[in-house]
Amino acid sequence: MTTAVVVGSGPNGLAGAIRLAQAGVEVKVVEAHQRPGGGTRTSELTVPGVLHDDCAAFHPTGVASPFFASLELERHGLEWLWPEIDLAHPLDDGRAGVAARDWALTRASLGVDANRWKRIFKPIVRNFDNLIDEIFQPILHVPKHPFALGRFGMKAILPATWSSARFSDEPAKALFTGVAAHAFGRLDTPLSTSVGLMLTGAAHAVGWPVAAGGSEAITRALIAELSALGGTVQTGLRITSLDQLPEIVGAKPDIVLLDTAPAGALQILGDQLPSRIRSSLTRYRYGPAAYKVDLAIEGDIAWTNPDCRRAGTLHLGGSARQIAAIEASTTHGAMPEQPFVLLGQQYLIDPSRSQGSINPIYAYAHVPHGYTGDATDAVINQIERFAPGFRDQIVAVTTRSPAQWEEYNANYVGGDIGAGANDARQIVFRPRVGMNPYSLGIPGVYLCSSATPPGAGVHGMGGFRAAEAALTALKR
Repeated sequence: MTTAVVVGSGPNGLAGAIRLAQAGVEVKVVEAHQRPGGGTRTSELTVPGVLHDDCAAFHPTGVASPFFASLELERHGLEWLWPEIDLAHPLDDGRAGVAARDWALTRASLGVDANRWKRIFKPIVRNFDNLIDEIFQPILHVPKHPFALGRFGMKAILPATWSSARFSDEPAKALFTGVAAHAFGRLDTPLSTSVGLMLTGAAHAVGWPVAAGGSEAITRALIAELSALGGTVQTGLRITSLDQLPEIVGAKPDIVLLDTAPAGALQILGDQLPSRIRSSLTRYRYGPAAYKVDLAIEGDIAWTNPDCRRAGTLHLGGSARQIAAIEASTTHGAMPEQPFVLLGQQYLIDPSRSQGSINPIYAYAHVPHGYTGDATDAVINQIERFAPGFRDQIVAVTTRSPAQWEEYNANYVGGDIGAGANDARQIVFRPRVGMNPYSLGIPGVYLCSSATPPGAGVHGMGGFRAAEAALTALKR
């Protein structure tokens, strides 16, 4: 029987393992952490019984993932929950731009820009399934939907600062710029619009849901599916060399999928890598980091803008111009006084995460790569900026610095939770230039992490595509 080892149990690793198991391959997943899941774990980080997502929290790419949809993970207890407002972006003047599946809510918040916003995003929503099929694979492919992809690409290639300038008023400008900032990079460079278009389109087409009970429910569902197919998961074992694998499966595996950052692949494969691929992975660039602040609070946040009290996700950073300046600073290694903060109120739609009136608040700031300072007050100050009195609600706080991120998951090099800089080159070609970006030049060995197309997000498509590449090679 064909055998495989998957190193790393994040969503991509588990998805790759499932695809191989579907094809009749005997699969074993090996995870360094004591708990599987990578970026999809949920823990009691502040107060007993109060549940916080450790990393990934909102899942537009998860609910949009063609591979996840094909698995019908609801059979294994996965339930998606949607907030009334998917995303809100408050401003200092009390207004807020919002994105929701309900166009009426979005229009009401955007005023003079409502019609322009709809003209930009309605075609994306109308062709969303076709676009996802194209976007969730390597850039070098023959498109099945060339018109939809071409129309998207003409907009996506622009700098995000240019795209936001098309709007007249700040709610729309800031709302779009905040979504584009999910790329963790400069917003005045080509292709920086792409992330903003895709994630905003997803907000309108499929929403930004959470997983009931926490993001770990995704991990549990994927492992249940893998187990039903005969695959297994072993935790608490760190792989540092291919030489360890025969001991795990009893013989040299036919297929190896590495759900690791390029740095991890370099460590595991060493001199076995062809020199050109080793050189490419060595040059791979990592982006700015996240500084996470999880809070337990008494009651609900009293946001100045009432729409923010109904939003699952909030972007805190002020105006479009301010956000662009913040992201430029962090990219260049300077810590801004007022960082860009993403905040989650998952408990609004999933009260199982709370204990009585004590609710979990999820927040992280964009900070420079490898940042060694303490950004806790800066994060809390940004929340207080748009919700005066917030500090008085805090019951408990726990933080995770860039160094602690890397300790938590070795894929998060320097605290980069996206496993790679999203500059123009790496948006198009990651982890390297090549027709098969998953291949590592060693027969049977493939990279399947967020460093491969289609990039970061809980969608499993990197794992699925890498597994498909491995299966195709086996048939030759």
